[in-house]
Amino acid sequence: MSSRFFPSDFGNDLDRVHAVEPVKTIFEMQAQIRRIIEAEGIPYTYVSSNFFSGLFLPTLSQPGATSTPPRDKVIILGDGNPKAVFNKEDDNGTYTIKAVDDPRTWNKILYNRPPQNTCSFNEIVSLWKKKIGKTLEKVSVPEEQVLKNIQEASVPPNFLLSVSDSTFIKGDRTNFEIMLSFGVEGSEL
Repeated sequence: MSSRFFPSDFGNDLDRVHAVEPVKTIFEMQAQIRRIIEAEGIPYTYVSSNFFSGLFLPTLSQPGATSTPPRDKVIILGDGNPKAVFNKEDDNGTYTIKAVDDPRTWNKILYNRPPQNTCSFNEIVSLWKKKIGKTLEKVSVPEEQVLKNIQEASVPPNFLLSVSDSTFIKGDRTNFEIMLSFGVEGSEL
């Protein structure tokens, strides 16, 4: 039996994000930990779990929303077209457990990015509109305004906005191809 370190990056590939502060510094610190693990020769599989659907979908990530998605107006950061990945929490656990015995995941990144769970914010809003049978007013917030909002916000809203900028404006969850040289997609295990 061999030992391996399985840290979770909670959604991001720290080496492929284009985040802004305040989350940028946190991601850089986590990436430094990766470099130490690799330099020490510690066997690893980094887990990039993407969004937990149970946290995001109940509110569609709307500012101030606590339990239900909007029924009249929805705020969309950027143009709403970059893709993100929304995984059920249990599925992330299943992919991670499968990776334990799969040699393809040694010293690689496990991306839990099944194609059927990958969609844009606009696609999520469209599905919600269809479900509730209503047209929603869409308010698009350009990146320049999002960056200003991040600077003006307190903690934790500024942190959440900077993660949202990375995901919904820059597309950091899906704007790269998973190459076998560094990663494996979890649903392919």
